[in-house]
Amino acid sequence: MPTPIPSPRIGIVGAGNIASLNVVGYLEDPRCEVVAVCDEFEDRAARAASAWGVPRSTTHVEDLLADPSIDALEILTPTHLHHDHVLAAVAAGKHVSCQKPLANSVDDARAMARAAEEAGVVLRVSECFRHYPPLETAKRLVAEGAIGRPTHLRLRTVVGQTESAFQAGLTTDGYVWRLNHQSPGGHLFDDMIHKYAVALWLLDQDVVSVQAVVRRRDAFFEPCAAVFEYEDPGLLGTMEVSYAPDMWIRSDYYGADEFFEVQGDEGFLWVTRCTGQLLDLPAVVLYQGGRGAQTTTSFPHVDDDWASGFRRASTHFVDALVEGSTPGMSAADAVKALQLCFAVYQAGTTRLPVDPRTVSGAVVPEGWPP
Repeated sequence: MPTPIPSPRIGIVGAGNIASLNVVGYLEDPRCEVVAVCDEFEDRAARAASAWGVPRSTTHVEDLLADPSIDALEILTPTHLHHDHVLAAVAAGKHVSCQKPLANSVDDARAMARAAEEAGVVLRVSECFRHYPPLETAKRLVAEGAIGRPTHLRLRTVVGQTESAFQAGLTTDGYVWRLNHQSPGGHLFDDMIHKYAVALWLLDQDVVSVQAVVRRRDAFFEPCAAVFEYEDPGLLGTMEVSYAPDMWIRSDYYGADEFFEVQGDEGFLWVTRCTGQLLDLPAVVLYQGGRGAQTTTSFPHVDDDWASGFRRASTHFVDALVEGSTPGMSAADAVKALQLCFAVYQAGTTRLPVDPRTVSGAVVPEGWPP
């Protein structure tokens, strides 16, 4: 177990589009202090430091690595830079929280995990969906037996349009590297990694076989229908990804929303929103269908702000640093999520079942980059 750090000092590496959501949890936590911001663009680093009340900014990650007073780094750089940044950070003895996906390949992610273990430091992936309160509530209810034995998990994502201030404020440089050879895939890699993480975490089951049909729509979006077979032969999963370019979605963030449904022998759970607010429904709905009585319970007071997952993920990392515990999402979990992602691509190309556990390296879909 890592040594507890009573008042961890944290450096932020990368001040791009998503950074403001990741940093809030640290800024609000009195147990830690954000002491430096690093970004390749000097003006962006300075603006972020000023907006967050952070005393120092720099364009050189080496400045943070060489500072013995910095205990941990939050790495929010483009995915293709994660490997080098994480290896440099753990070599400098820093604990690391890294943005998803952990790496561009399974082999790189495994190398990063090994390096952190050998250095005796923490490496975790900052996975906001695993800290989103409605999904945490769903996981708890399933574990408590609210729907009996789980038999089916359905994950649905729809991407449309929105007029949110958040999306309007995004900079184009945060997208260029997502659309070229610096990424091994499009939407199914960059965004759906969240859903692969949920598919493995929500029911604590590994996927052992994937079948999929993958299409391409526009430069980035990849409509998909996939079937997951889990370790438990009585449990199946389905994943649907839709792109609706002419449909507008109420959202404070991206023009997208997600739905998660868990069917059990005795009832089902429905998480009705995540990134957006597409439906006028409580965030969590539970149906229990026992012979004696059938009840529908909603959970209207669960915090359903998508940004709460980011804040809680940051708080969870601070918890681990202060307590000397091991945080999730572990690097090993991140490897499994990458394997599941690449298995979907491989199954979509070959139209044959793929065992994610056999996937190494990276699987690049046909026609990529666009």
